[in-house]
Amino acid sequence: MLFNTNTFKTVFSALTAIVAFSSAPAFANSASSADIAAPLRAAEAAKAGVSADRGDEEFRRLFASWQQLDNGILPSSRPTTIRKASVSIPSLAPVSMTRLSSGYGMREHPVLGGRRAHKGIDLSAPTGTPIRASADGVVEKAEWFGGYGLFVGLDHGGGMETRYGHMSRVAVAEGQQVRKGDVIGYVGSTGRSTGPHLHYEVRVAGEAVNPLPYMQGKSDSLYASNDKAAGRGGPEE
Repeated sequence: MLFNTNTFKTVFSALTAIVAFSSAPAFANSASSADIAAPLRAAEAAKAGVSADRGDEEFRRLFASWQQLDNGILPSSRPTTIRKASVSIPSLAPVSMTRLSSGYGMREHPVLGGRRAHKGIDLSAPTGTPIRASADGVVEKAEWFGGYGLFVGLDHGGGMETRYGHMSRVAVAEGQQVRKGDVIGYVGSTGRSTGPHLHYEVRVAGEAVNPLPYMQGKSDSLYASNDKAAGRGGPEE
């Protein structure tokens, strides 16, 4: 069917109205979202019984795009690309001046007694020693956390996380983004602890792993301390 110039103008006005509707924010139960196809129906009613016009071809091209709008293919409903979260692998020793006062794995618990699995390592250091994020991440928790005492947990993406316990003071807040090397707290002896030290964990998909391989350039220089005054502890029951 062919259409004259007046009809084309009428329909073009309808297109303008539809684009305005589709580009405006959609609010539930609002007039704009209640009947977005009304201008299109008015345009279709106007075109009935109209004679030939040279704008016919252009009209059909535009009408095809209006049908897409009427069928719900609006900018707000198009699929969006979801970015994959980046992953940062822990590699920094969280305290610079330290001794390994208790290793990863089975041990005699220094507070509770008995053989228990130690899910991290204890790094003995003076109270107030800065504790640094071992990789970029987001603070999952920054508060008192049972046997950990004052605690910070970082999410590094991809199921990778690190945990820092027994702090004397926390320097970050939940939800905060941190960079590798940022100070997140200070060594203390809060929670289940015998003296100032950092309890440090690395977890992959929720499972604790030995943190030493994730401490580049530091793990070889650490040695187990036989000093009974060196800080030890553990959140495990």
